[in-house]
Amino acid sequence: MADLLIELFSEEIPARMQAGACDAFKRLMTDGLVEAGLIYAEVQAFATPRRLALAVQGLTEHSPTTREERRGPKVGAPEKAVEGFLRSTGLALEDLEIRDDKKGQVYMAVITREGRPAAQIVAEVLEHVIRHFPWPKSMRWGEGSLRWVRPLHGILCILSTEAGAEVVPLEVDGIVAGDVTRGHLFMAPEPVSVVSFEDYQAKLKRAKVILDPAERAEHIWNEARQMAFAAGLELVEDKGLLAEVAGLVEWPVVLMGRIDEGFLGLPPEVLQTSMKEHQKFFSLRDSKQGQIVGFVTVANRETVDHGATILAGNQKVLTARLLDAKFFWENDLRTVQEGGLEAMGAGLANVTFHNKLGSQADRVERIAALAREIAPLVGADPALAEQAARVVKADLRSEMVGEFPELQGLMGSYYARAAGLPEEVARACVEHYQPLGPSDSVPSAPVSVAVALADKIDTLTGFWAIDEKPTGSKDPYALRRAVLGEARLTVSNDVGLHLERVLETSFRSLFSQWKKKDRLFKFNPLWKKEKGQPQVIRSTDPDTDLEGNNLFLVGENFTKSSDLSDSWMTRLKPPSDFLSDLLTFFHDRLKVHLRDQGIRHDVIDACLAMPGNDDLTLLVKRAEALSAFLKTADGENLLQGFKRANNILTQAEAKDGVEYCFGPDPKLAETPEETALFTALDRAEAAIAPAMKAEDFAQAMAAMAALRAPIDAFFEAVQINAENQIIRRNRLNLLHRIRATCLQVADLTRVEG
Repeated sequence: MADLLIELFSEEIPARMQAGACDAFKRLMTDGLVEAGLIYAEVQAFATPRRLALAVQGLTEHSPTTREERRGPKVGAPEKAVEGFLRSTGLALEDLEIRDDKKGQVYMAVITREGRPAAQIVAEVLEHVIRHFPWPKSMRWGEGSLRWVRPLHGILCILSTEAGAEVVPLEVDGIVAGDVTRGHLFMAPEPVSVVSFEDYQAKLKRAKVILDPAERAEHIWNEARQMAFAAGLELVEDKGLLAEVAGLVEWPVVLMGRIDEGFLGLPPEVLQTSMKEHQKFFSLRDSKQGQIVGFVTVANRETVDHGATILAGNQKVLTARLLDAKFFWENDLRTVQEGGLEAMGAGLANVTFHNKLGSQADRVERIAALAREIAPLVGADPALAEQAARVVKADLRSEMVGEFPELQGLMGSYYARAAGLPEEVARACVEHYQPLGPSDSVPSAPVSVAVALADKIDTLTGFWAIDEKPTGSKDPYALRRAVLGEARLTVSNDVGLHLERVLETSFRSLFSQWKKKDRLFKFNPLWKKEKGQPQVIRSTDPDTDLEGNNLFLVGENFTKSSDLSDSWMTRLKPPSDFLSDLLTFFHDRLKVHLRDQGIRHDVIDACLAMPGNDDLTLLVKRAEALSAFLKTADGENLLQGFKRANNILTQAEAKDGVEYCFGPDPKLAETPEETALFTALDRAEAAIAPAMKAEDFAQAMAAMAALRAPIDAFFEAVQINAENQIIRRNRLNLLHRIRATCLQVADLTRVEG
C-alpha cells in the first residue's frame, strides 16, 4: 500500500470558493483513481488561501490486470459492422476469436488490460483534474492555456511506500511536479521539502501555516473568546463570518480593539453589520448594556509590535466606515422626525416591484387592504394592522437600508419608534418578513401576523395572476418559501384562515389596481381573444352569464379597463381553475413540510380530501391527529374494519345497482353483536359530532376508536348477505353507517394498508 500527497500551490484563492474546491478536488481525484482500478482506505482534503491539498492513505500500488470478453457481429456480417466493432475494441480482425452461438458463429473480442503502476495513473488523473477543475471563475495568465482560479505556481505530488517516497512524474503547462512546498508568504517564504503527509503538515506549521481550515477557525474562536472574557465583554457568534475569516489567513493572529464612543449611539445591528460586511470584524458586546462596544480582527501575520500597527490601521478604516453609517442614521432620523415614516416611504411610488405588478407603493396599498381584512381573524386591530402595513416597507427608501439591504425591516422598527408609532407597528416592520426559512422564528404578535400573511398572500396571488409560477428547481420570486411561511404563520398561531376567501380578496385588489391604471387587459394572462370577442374573467354577476359558461364578455366598444364599472369589480371572482391551481400549490408545499415531520403522504391525502382543506391550520391538526391515531393498535384495526365494510358495501351497490344509504333499523338486528354495533355507533356519533365542531380531532378519533371492538365482533358473528333480503338491506345500510361515521374525520379510503 502507498500514501499519496498532492498540493496545488497558487496565489490567493477566494475564501468563498475554498470549501467547494476542497470537495471537488477530493471527489474528482478519488473518482478518477477508482475508475482506473486503484482503491484506497482514507482521503482528506484541505484548503488555505494559497493551496489545495489532498492526502490519500492506503492506496494500492498497481491497478489489477483485467480481461473483458465482448461479443461482436456474426461471421459474414457486413464489412462496416465488423470495422465498427474493431474500432470500438482497438483490435485487428486476426485478434478476434470465432465462437459458436445459438444463431451461428460470431466474432468475440478478448480484451486484456494490463495493470499499471499507481504513479502513472495518478499523473494522468491529476493532469485531467487540473485542466478541467470546476472553478466558479477562473483565469489565464502568461502565454499558457491553463486556467486556474489564480495563477498556479507549483505542484507537489509524492507517492510514499515502504521503500520510500518518490515524486510522481508530471508536467502541466511548464509546471513540473516536485516534493517542495512553501510556508507563509511573509514569515517563512523559503522552499520546504517533504516526504509524507505527516512531514508536510508538521513542516507547514513550523513555517507558520495551519493547513486544516477547521483548526484555523477553532483557533480564531478560542482566542477571540478568551480576549473578550478578559475584557468583560461577550463575543457575538457568527459561524458564517468565522468560516470566511478562516479562509482569509494561513496563520491567524487575533487582535482586539474598541469602538470610538462617538459611534456607540448607533443601533447595535448597524455597528455589527458595518464591521462584518466591510472589514470582516467580529463584534464584542457589553452584555449589561446590550451595546456593541468593541471588535475582533484577525491578521495573517505576527509583527514585532504585536499587531499595534495593524490594529491602528484597521481602527482608522473603521472610523471612516462608521462615520458614513452615522451620517445615514442621522439623515434618516431627520426625515422621519420631520415628516414621519410616510415621508420616508413616499419614494416607493418610483420603485418598481415588478413591471406587471406595479410599484412598491402599489403593493403597499394592496397589502394594507388585505391586512385590514385578515386582522380580525388573527385577533389584531384592523386599523392598527392597516397602519402598520402602510409603513413596513418605508425603510426601503432609507439611506441606511440603501447601504445595508440586509437591515431592511430592522431599521424600519427603529424609525417607527423614532416617529412615535405604536410598538405593534414597530414590531411589524421587522417581523412581517418572517419566517425567512425553516429555522427562522415565527412572529406571534397579532398585528405582525396580519401584515406578514398579507405580504406573502399578495406575493403569491400577484405572481400567479401574471403566470410567473415556479418551474422545476427554479423559483426566482421565492414563492415556495412564501407558501411555507404562510403555513407556519397560520399553524403556529392557530389561525383559522380560509385561503379561498383571502385569495379572492387579494385577487380583486390586484385587478382593481389594474383597472385604475388601465392595465387590466394588458397584464392579465387570463384575458384572451375568443371568437372575435375579448374575454376577461369569470364574474359572479348572473346578468353576464352568457350561454351558461359564466364568462363576462366585453363588447367591441369596451376596450379599456376604465370601461368596467366599479360595482362589477366588487363582484369579481377569480376563475375556479386559478384558485384550485394556487391552492394545489399550497397543498403540495405543505405535503412536503408534513412529510418532513413524519406524516405519511396517504394520511395527508386523506385529510386533503375533506371539506375545509383551504384552512391550513385545520388541515395540519387533522393530519397530525390521524397520523397519531393510525399508529395505535385501535387505529390500525379500525382501518381494517372500515375497509372491509367499505369493500363489501361497494361491491353490493355495484351488483345491485342501488345505493345503500338509508338509516338501518335496530329493531331488525338478530344477534347481540349487531345490537352492540348499533349502540356503539349511536355513542360514537354523539361524541364525534361535537368534537368535530370544536375541531378537536384527537377527541373525535378517540371516540371512533371505541368502534374497533364492536365492528370486529360484528364481522365475526354476522353474515352480511343473509338470505332474507330485508335483513340483508338493513345490514348493508348498517355498513353505510359505519362508513359515514368514519368518513366524518378523514377520507379513510385514501389511507393505504
